[in-house]
Amino acid sequence: MSAGFDARLDRIGTDGKYLIVPMDHGITMGAVKGLKDIEGTIDAVTRGGADCVLTQKGIASRVHPNTNGAGYIVHLNGSTTIGPDEQDKRVTGTVEEAIRAGADAVSFHINVGSDYEPKQIEDLAELTERADRFGMPVLAMAYARGPDIESDDAKALGHAVRLAEELGADLVKTGYSGDAESFQHVVESTRLPVVIAGGARGTDRQTLEKVRGTMDAGGAGISMGRSIFQHDDPEAIARAVAAVVHDDASAEEAIEKAGLAVEA
Repeated sequence: MSAGFDARLDRIGTDGKYLIVPMDHGITMGAVKGLKDIEGTIDAVTRGGADCVLTQKGIASRVHPNTNGAGYIVHLNGSTTIGPDEQDKRVTGTVEEAIRAGADAVSFHINVGSDYEPKQIEDLAELTERADRFGMPVLAMAYARGPDIESDDAKALGHAVRLAEELGADLVKTGYSGDAESFQHVVESTRLPVVIAGGARGTDRQTLEKVRGTMDAGGAGISMGRSIFQHDDPEAIARAVAAVVHDDASAEEAIEKAGLAVEA
């Protein structure tokens, strides 16, 4: 890999571990809680310890003044919840546009097992080839989603992360299989660093136990959106997640370190 590639990869993580806060949900869901004042949210989560944030290219000018030195990923496909099919992710940008937007990496979503898998495979393969020319890291968001697939099935998730490696991605994000024991199969299915999606919001303890299970299975971190940016205290929950990812804290230790209220 090039010196530029290594430098960019370093800017989106810390010592090979990653706390990514995706905030590209505006294209999918609209200006939901936490995204209207995206500037304030970015400032809070990066003060809390997020390694990088992720948005679509058009938000770049609102990102850079508020990152507190954290990295930046530009996401390059999308769909909406009000469109005909949310799984039909369409290309929204190019590597060159991401470079002009000041990105340290790019990301791309693929639904493995869906009707749109064939086209998304082609799109991701073209993206990784183009990104390689510029020394730009690619985060593949590879989910197991289809009519006959359980989204938390470890075997299907293992297939999804391996597909990402086979297509030339540099990191991979996928769903969580529910526990560390089953997720170990997912991690062992690829040589890429594996981060999990945050998924639907739960309690702080549930969120942190999921992160702890990921790390115990050999995962490289988490890419967590709504559970962080829609939290009543985004800075505190980011600090707690960072404690698990970067300081090897337990869920209990992370709650205490971040000053989060203990849930009943």
